Amino acid sequence: MSPTPSPTPIEVFVHTGPAEWWQILAALGPLAVLLGAVIAGVIGWRTLKQKAEADNRAEWWNRTQWALDAVYSGDKKRGTIGLKVLKVLGESELAGDGELAVLEAASEKPLDQAAHARTARATAEAQSSSLAPARLTPSGATVDGEPAPGDNEEDRNPGEPGGGAR
Repeated sequence: MSPTPSPTPIEVFVHTGPAEWWQILAALGPLAVLLGAVIAGVIGWRTLKQKAEADNRAEWWNRTQWALDAVYSGDKKRGTIGLKVLKVLGESELAGDGELAVLEAASEKPLDQAAHARTARATAEAQSSSLAPARLTPSGATVDGEPAPGDNEEDRNPGEPGGGAR
């Protein structure tokens, strides 16, 4: 057996001065990686949250379209269900100001116009079946202040600004 070589002495120098700038920067590297990962995680989480909210709003709008179709389908039972669904959808967290404005425009105004048309039709039928014709004021309105049926100046002047059917 060959003899084992003797170990060579190792000299150790201890540097007691301040660390160099690049040593400090190198020591902060893992912290920078961790900070970058946290920022990327927050961005990813917010993106997923935004996508989920957009998907929920799209589904809300699909349900609203179905309910509006049901309301205006002509079937009384389906229309009643549609109105109930619209009420629930209007109370949903997903219904913002814009969506509520759409529901209001789609439900109240056409229904008010239909009620007004029904009242005018009933008044016209009552006047035509009555023995005495309704008395008209000089402005053309009936005594109770309602306009006579067919007395709509907008319909007579469709070419003028503000005239015509709306």
